[in-house]
Amino acid sequence: MSYVFHITIIVCIAYIVISVALYYLQDYMLFKPEKLSKDFQFYYENQEIKEYNLETRDGATINGLRFFPKGESKGVVLYLKGNSKSIKGWGKFAVDFTRHGYNVLMVDYRGFGKSTGRRSQKAIKRDLQEVYNKIKELTKEDRIILYGRSLGSGFAAKLASMNSPKMLVLDAPYYSLTKVTARYAPFMPLSLLIKYPLPTYKWLKYVKCPIHIIHGTNDTLIPYKTSVKLSKINPKLTKLHTVIGGGHKNLNNFESYHKMIHEILNTTQQDIDLSTTSIHVKHSSKPTKA
Repeated sequence: MSYVFHITIIVCIAYIVISVALYYLQDYMLFKPEKLSKDFQFYYENQEIKEYNLETRDGATINGLRFFPKGESKGVVLYLKGNSKSIKGWGKFAVDFTRHGYNVLMVDYRGFGKSTGRRSQKAIKRDLQEVYNKIKELTKEDRIILYGRSLGSGFAAKLASMNSPKMLVLDAPYYSLTKVTARYAPFMPLSLLIKYPLPTYKWLKYVKCPIHIIHGTNDTLIPYKTSVKLSKINPKLTKLHTVIGGGHKNLNNFESYHKMIHEILNTTQQDIDLSTTSIHVKHSSKPTKA
């Protein structure tokens, strides 16, 4: 009995130590930032850009880039990136939207690139709302598209739930960050420990604009079934776009992805007169009497 008791005590202590370590080290485990010096010069071939710095009310600096289209602007895409590197590398994806006539604004979260400030879920949400407010000073909301990639998908969903953008596009989104991390630590009380739960599924309920979800079927980090599940939360406003064979980081290598972006950005949403369709036609296996 004494042996079993001692083993139990050791296991409990180890569990507590691991839980405490997960709580305090999760920023280093979740985020993979690339820091840039203040004098770093951004450059992208064949892209016209302008750099911005937004001073937040708590003294942080949020650094961002604006990419300009060649001709007249159709609106602004606020592109919320994934959890790695900085906008230095993510900027190459802006061309997928500027080519369609949209301005693209990319920002680095706190601690990424040139952005400063203590990072927290609340702080990032507040920063992004301030960025959104700045965009609203330059253009109408019905010209703003929110595009959230991986980590950014949760923040994009939150912004869309609190505002009235033209549309919300989620690229490889998660149901919640708690669900994603639970796959790697299934026996830990992550609902209590995680500081970035990012419950995308909760925020999608309150989104009033069209929602487009893009996901690859071979995504091993955030499974495709996650987007299927998310698409059922607000079904009347949601369309799921499937990239057959697409992974988590390579959707831009698929022609189908670019066709989806073209369709999303250039197709006007139209209501269908369902009374003229077969939606209410009842099918029966029973023979009809003559």
